[in-house]
Amino acid sequence: MFFFPICYNCSIDDEERLQDHMNISSAEHSKNMATYLKDGVSIAARINNKGPLLLDENGKLQSKILKAYEEYGFYIFENVINENELEELRVDAQNMIERAPATPGAKLDKEGRPALGRDFAREPYTFIKPLSDPWGGTELLNGRHPSKMSEPSPEKGAPDHVVHLMYGMCEAMPAALRVYGHPKLLAVAESINGENFVPYNDAIFVKQPGLGGSVSWHQDGVTHWDSPNWDEGIHGFNFQVQLYETTPANSLWIMPGSHKHGRADIKKLIAENNGSDQLPGAMPLVCTPGSVTLVNRQMLHGSFANTSPDIRISITFGFHRRSSVLGQKAALGMRGSNAVYDEKRIFERSAVIQVAIDARRKHLKGGPAFEYKPFHGLEDEYRFSEDTFNRVIKDYNTKDLAI
Repeated sequence: MFFFPICYNCSIDDEERLQDHMNISSAEHSKNMATYLKDGVSIAARINNKGPLLLDENGKLQSKILKAYEEYGFYIFENVINENELEELRVDAQNMIERAPATPGAKLDKEGRPALGRDFAREPYTFIKPLSDPWGGTELLNGRHPSKMSEPSPEKGAPDHVVHLMYGMCEAMPAALRVYGHPKLLAVAESINGENFVPYNDAIFVKQPGLGGSVSWHQDGVTHWDSPNWDEGIHGFNFQVQLYETTPANSLWIMPGSHKHGRADIKKLIAENNGSDQLPGAMPLVCTPGSVTLVNRQMLHGSFANTSPDIRISITFGFHRRSSVLGQKAALGMRGSNAVYDEKRIFERSAVIQVAIDARRKHLKGGPAFEYKPFHGLEDEYRFSEDTFNRVIKDYNTKDLAI
């Protein structure tokens, strides 16, 4: 179902509306969002697409949950990450934030130490101005963010720049590498994308209280919209592991059911809403700590500037069908725009999954481990060790499979 119930602020002139949204204080932004947040929560309660991550007797996602995901394009798995693992993830994420360059491009962090990732092949940090929208209305990321979100002014004393995204989690955060090998999450990936599923990429969204930026309305996929084989799952999905409680004010917002309807005309949707980014029919993914959201990459989604007092840190990683990736050209800003995803690249990037599975097994000293079918019989070659870290994990995200 695709929700488009009412139009917010429809009596306000488009240009005036846009200017109002670009010249407001944090407090005004929070006040202006109040009714919209309340309505979004009501939509979420009506759909109620959440619950524990349950597998059937064959180790596949229960059919009831799979059907609910296929209908609405999302599901919230509750209480997936236990308290011990959650704390490990929080510690590693906070360390990565604290080890960021003191300013964009600096070699040292705020404590005068060498900043993390100066030897990484890909820069692990994206900085933005507080409460800004870095991609909206630009041609960045294949132009998939055509409209600008409102950008309220931060409070006095705000820093010039804040960390918005962090990359390379499997290399920079031991706990994140281990969660990448979580058996239940990988079972979900297999249930949706088949036994030979492949990875997409990963990123950590950091929405600091009163400072975190927005992500304008978009759909993730860019490659297959005009494919004769297009269907609602062809661009894969993303997980988000929530390290803290997410609220209507700081969470990801989605348009439930929009993954079924092809490429959305986002500019038209904004224009028909009189220039407001408060698109009717959307809902927030409100979660408890340790929950994991599952969102189809064709879902229309975005997030607003975080003028709330609550932090959000979302560890995000996705998976594809192998058939969606093999033979496709690199997209979404991957280095080497002429690169083609051949068998070798897919195998090398997929090896991160197998190493992550073993890293998790070793850390937990046993317990259930996922059997990743493409590496059946190769497990001993991809045990977690200094050798496989250097051979497989080091600079792994230069081989991401973005489509």
